[in-house]
Amino acid sequence: MAIADLKSVLKIFGGSDVSDEERHELYKEVLCMTLSRAADADINIQNVEVDRIREILKDHTGEDFSAGDIRVAARSELYAEASLVKYLRSVRDRMLNEDRVDTIHALADVFRSDQEVSVLEIDFFNSVAEALEVTPAEIAGLTAGAAK
Repeated sequence: MAIADLKSVLKIFGGSDVSDEERHELYKEVLCMTLSRAADADINIQNVEVDRIREILKDHTGEDFSAGDIRVAARSELYAEASLVKYLRSVRDRMLNEDRVDTIHALADVFRSDQEVSVLEIDFFNSVAEALEVTPAEIAGLTAGAAK
């Protein structure tokens, strides 16, 4: 999947109903956009973060992304935090709850990958969690029912 291939975004903004396949494409796009932008959240793109983002995207989407794709998306004004947050707010209701939670867990994974989490990364994480309406319990992995 190319970073700039955001067909689902256009359909979502068009107000159309979303099929399961399109919902999955939306999840991949949200994950890609969020994690790519996370690489630059502290204004210092670390190789270890880019490598971890590529691994997460491969694990969650089955698709390969180049380090160059991640770096371009991380620096692109299209993915600026304010625009990203606005975008996430506009699509969150069309995403499965498990995909929103998965996105925020993947984001935490990226921020932990360089062994040091900055204040800017924490602010970015919080803004994404709020935009996706992921609860503190969901972030902590707590769900009602039998303990795992």
